[in-house]
Amino acid sequence: MSNAATRTPVVAPSPARDALVADLIATTGRTAAIPTPATGETLVELPRSSADDVRGAVSRARLAQVAWARAGFTARRRILLRAHDLIVARREELLDLTQLESGKTRGQAFEEVFQALSVTRWNALRAQRVLRGGRRRAGIPVAMTTRIRYRSKGVVGVVTPWNYAISLAAMDVIPALAAGCAVVQKADDQGSLSVLALRRAFIDAGLPDAVWAVVAGEPDEVGEALTDEADYICFTGSTATGRRIAEKAGRRLVGASLELGGKNALIVLDDVDVEQAAADAAHACFSSMGQLCVSVERIYVHRRVADAFTSALTARLADPRIGSGLDHDADYGSLATAAQLDRVRGHLDDALAKGARVVVGGRARPDIGPWAFEPTVLADVAPGMRVLDEETFGAIASLHVVDDELEAVFAANASEYGLNASVLAGSTRRALRVADQLDAGSVNVNEGYRGSFGSVDAPMGGLKASGIGRRNGREGLLRFVDPVTVSVNTRVIPLPHTGRDYARLSGLLVVLAQVLRAIRRA
Repeated sequence: MSNAATRTPVVAPSPARDALVADLIATTGRTAAIPTPATGETLVELPRSSADDVRGAVSRARLAQVAWARAGFTARRRILLRAHDLIVARREELLDLTQLESGKTRGQAFEEVFQALSVTRWNALRAQRVLRGGRRRAGIPVAMTTRIRYRSKGVVGVVTPWNYAISLAAMDVIPALAAGCAVVQKADDQGSLSVLALRRAFIDAGLPDAVWAVVAGEPDEVGEALTDEADYICFTGSTATGRRIAEKAGRRLVGASLELGGKNALIVLDDVDVEQAAADAAHACFSSMGQLCVSVERIYVHRRVADAFTSALTARLADPRIGSGLDHDADYGSLATAAQLDRVRGHLDDALAKGARVVVGGRARPDIGPWAFEPTVLADVAPGMRVLDEETFGAIASLHVVDDELEAVFAANASEYGLNASVLAGSTRRALRVADQLDAGSVNVNEGYRGSFGSVDAPMGGLKASGIGRRNGREGLLRFVDPVTVSVNTRVIPLPHTGRDYARLSGLLVVLAQVLRAIRRA
């Protein structure tokens, strides 16, 4: 039997939450009751934004963005570093809100807060170096000089899901701010308080209100209006919605970065320490109860260690500590919403009806919380089952036995998705050889997702149906600017204007091309 966490959150009226809600751009007078996964009670009555609210926020952001861009890197760095310190000081509030909204454990909530700190610090200290521009080789040496500068995109529309509201907001919003853009963000209902609390740290650090605005409401109204107005779009969510946004961005000729679905695979090779591998796999699959875009949903284990690994994984998950208490007593949290519970049950029922069997777990736990569900591993999962063909996004992983590395690689790559993959092995060299064959935007060796997800200096994104574009690192920052090339005629060598001028200069240019080729023989 699972053990609930010792301290259950108590939902009561909160002036602090009311103050955050007041920061939403919403004038409709309508609200929606948002529950907490811990108890199902209403956490907040969240105001509803309208399409007009979005358009107004974008208009104000356009005006504010001009001054924000002209403020320069030094001023922006100062505000980002102040915000970093405020996040540290307010970390307990951020942890509480993240747990109350998402149902995850405190340790997994801390991953989000730490991610926000890392992203803020990196962009504060590195943005100027990445975006300073500089000299480039001119088309006609001596006669011309060429340099590039970077121009901020303008107003960035950010659509953030509920599952990792602070992390994903930070990875999209903060580099946009560092690049001199303004942001209008649509926060998901189930993550709005966390986003607003993160934003408040930046406003209190000196960021002008209009430079980062937050709206909330129905996707068909608020989301559509935002993607109609923004100069660049960041979206995290389903592949189906991402395709629609990509089509809209294409028609408008604006850029977009899209992190979409995943059906992430983990390969367990036959030289592993099976106890360590079971611990790594359990965390990779069931951190935040699998409600993470890079969570593992498919495990491919080498036949030589399959029985031992399965036994170790079963033992680890047989009596899980599940809970949403505002402390560190739980190892696994709750599913976030009733819809998530319905999806998990639907995938499980479909798989069992078609011949799969439960290795461990498989039960809802209403005695712990309204949407609590045991970490579940299935065997005998086959094509045609929803749990194999679709992204579950919660609480279920399938276990498959393979005969060798090649079979594991082919099976892992046999998916329309390519977001994250993992390899567990005793030999790092062997694991890296396998990793190089995997079709995924990030690959973790002897870890599930934290290595790549937490590497804010390295790009993160998907291949195939898992999206386009990258967040984090240079690549994540450069998406928010347009390079502008500036060339200058030095007047040292007269440039041709007439046919006779070209006749005199062409021979010289041919000789110059041959000399340059000889100097750079490679």
